[in-house]
Amino acid sequence: MTDEGKKRRGGLIARGWRSVREAGTLQLVATCLLLLVAVFLARFSWTLPGGEEPTPLTNAAERALYDTRAFLAADLVEQDDRIILVVYDDQALINLEQRSPLPRDALAEALTNLDQMGAKAIGIDILFDQPQAEDELLIEALRNMQTPTLVGYANVATNSSDIVYEQQIFLEEFMAALEGSNSRPASIRLDNTFGATRIWPTIEPDLPPLLGRAMLQDAGGPYEAFEGYLGGIEYRRALRAGLDEEEGAGEGGQADIEEPLFQSLSIELFTDLDPAVAEFVAQEIEGKYVLIGGDIVDYDRVETSFTSWTGFEPAGLSVHGEIIAQMLDGKVLPQVPTWALWAMAFLVVATAALTALLEWPAPKLVPLLFGLAALFVGIPFVLHFQDIDTYGLPAVGWLLAWIVAFTAVTSAARSAGSAQRSFAQGALGKYIPADIAKQIIDEPELLSLGGEKREIYVLFSDLEGFTKMSHAIEPEMVAKLLNRYLELLSQVVLDHGGVIDKYVGDAVVAFWGAPIARADDAERAAKAGYAMWKAGEDFREEVAAMDPNLPKIGKTRVGLHFGEAVVGNFGGDSRIQYTALGDSMNTAARLEAANKPLQSSVSASREFIEKSNPDWWVPMGRIVLRGRAQPVDIYQPMPDFPPEHREKLIEAAQLSDSKHDVAVQLIDEVVAMHPDDDALRNYGERIRKLNDGGAYVLG
Repeated sequence: MTDEGKKRRGGLIARGWRSVREAGTLQLVATCLLLLVAVFLARFSWTLPGGEEPTPLTNAAERALYDTRAFLAADLVEQDDRIILVVYDDQALINLEQRSPLPRDALAEALTNLDQMGAKAIGIDILFDQPQAEDELLIEALRNMQTPTLVGYANVATNSSDIVYEQQIFLEEFMAALEGSNSRPASIRLDNTFGATRIWPTIEPDLPPLLGRAMLQDAGGPYEAFEGYLGGIEYRRALRAGLDEEEGAGEGGQADIEEPLFQSLSIELFTDLDPAVAEFVAQEIEGKYVLIGGDIVDYDRVETSFTSWTGFEPAGLSVHGEIIAQMLDGKVLPQVPTWALWAMAFLVVATAALTALLEWPAPKLVPLLFGLAALFVGIPFVLHFQDIDTYGLPAVGWLLAWIVAFTAVTSAARSAGSAQRSFAQGALGKYIPADIAKQIIDEPELLSLGGEKREIYVLFSDLEGFTKMSHAIEPEMVAKLLNRYLELLSQVVLDHGGVIDKYVGDAVVAFWGAPIARADDAERAAKAGYAMWKAGEDFREEVAAMDPNLPKIGKTRVGLHFGEAVVGNFGGDSRIQYTALGDSMNTAARLEAANKPLQSSVSASREFIEKSNPDWWVPMGRIVLRGRAQPVDIYQPMPDFPPEHREKLIEAAQLSDSKHDVAVQLIDEVVAMHPDDDALRNYGERIRKLNDGGAYVLG
């Protein structure tokens, strides 16, 4: 740059600084405060000071960007032949004639056989926290192990969601019985911060070493460098991809899946072991680290850095395998030091302030803005590809901090002119939605807002058989029918004052209670659920009248639930969506799906009904939803149901646990008076098939 160019740029900055100084004391104070907010964002966009609470608005975006970096930078590797998974899956438990947990006599036999095959170490990702008849047999097998064997351990203090005090007492007694042998406890605790396992778990004084660390330590493997490591897990991706024939077809006819990173053998292979096969199995086991545990659908599945990309949640056993592989590879990921994070935070804010003082015209300034945005987002990607741990690196925070700082200085420098103010808003609008950009300029404190925990009424609907029907008719007709159907259901939600969260194919997700809560939200949601089913029936009649040759449309099923959810703006640095997240959304979806086996159309939880007017809803028993452990009392709308029949069903629900035979008789009487009601008849069958907890378990 020539001396004249430097002088010109310096003059522009000086002129901008004069504008800032002339903005007035109040404006200057506000600008300084916003610059401090920007520094805070640039440093604490992952978590608030203290490191435990997620930072509102930015934490979800930081996680999404980190997961993107982790997925794209992951090493592509062949199947890892150093580690073997010996698993029991759903089919294995069926063959062993037992649901979870694994029969301990089978495990004892498998361990005895594995002990003779020359494994370096064996890790058991199973908690023996409840007694079984075969405990003595398993303890004997563990005590006789010659191979270093690490047995899964957890306690209430660090794993309260997986173990209770009574279970811990039994687990302690079980471990005490192994003292003096080659079998010892190892922690199977994984970090689940922010809903996914991205980093190594913290080292707790009351816990034994992590399973992977203990296995390498006992086997003489390279564990020393990882004794105090708390950084990111170096997940890898399989070099080869296969075809998933079960997950359904994509645009090309089949969905691509990656080959498993670890060889997986069924535990059945090691029970009743055929001597003719033993030699070949031993060749697979010899000199390898063996992990034993479950690979069961909907149980002990773990979200990882890849889940948002692949949709796949591996078993926890596989994560322990990745930790072992990371130690064997010596991949200690260096972390960015704290001083560098602070330095970068101040540098980002300083860059934004200087850019704002330039007072360049838009055609010249906008490319610079995009360049700086790409730089701030790109630096973490470059570091991650260089095997540096970027967990906690505030990439989104840098961008937002730059925007806040730029906005603060720009507002102060151009407060006298509306044209300059409009330009600042337009520049910000390149990075975030225009209406949010305007709010940030007018009320910068709104940046602290993000996801908020609210009690909401959730509705989840689905059209039965629509996916199958869509394959039988022309795409144009599918689009026409789907648009008409969604129009009808959306109008129901809007007429009843609800918020349409999203469409998922032919499914509609809506909620009441946010962003503005009303006193009659429960009643609105209840009426909307029933009205939505009726709208679905009207749609079926409309389609049948439109063209008799069209396939018959299935009924609309609706699930309703009341509970807590995090509601707010979520997304990344290019798009923000107002939505609700939480277990209440999942429960409503599972209630909707439960309608099919229950032969019903609308199902609501007790939590929902207790908040609304229950007079036109009837209790239909207690069920355990698919993939859940806790039972749910369900209700179904019957506005024209005789009051005396409703009272009988209420009495039956109250007597179901204490006087089951009387409850069955009451339900049978009601069923007999409504022989054409499939849902009631289904209830009459279910009441005879309850589990020990008094609930019917959906398969």
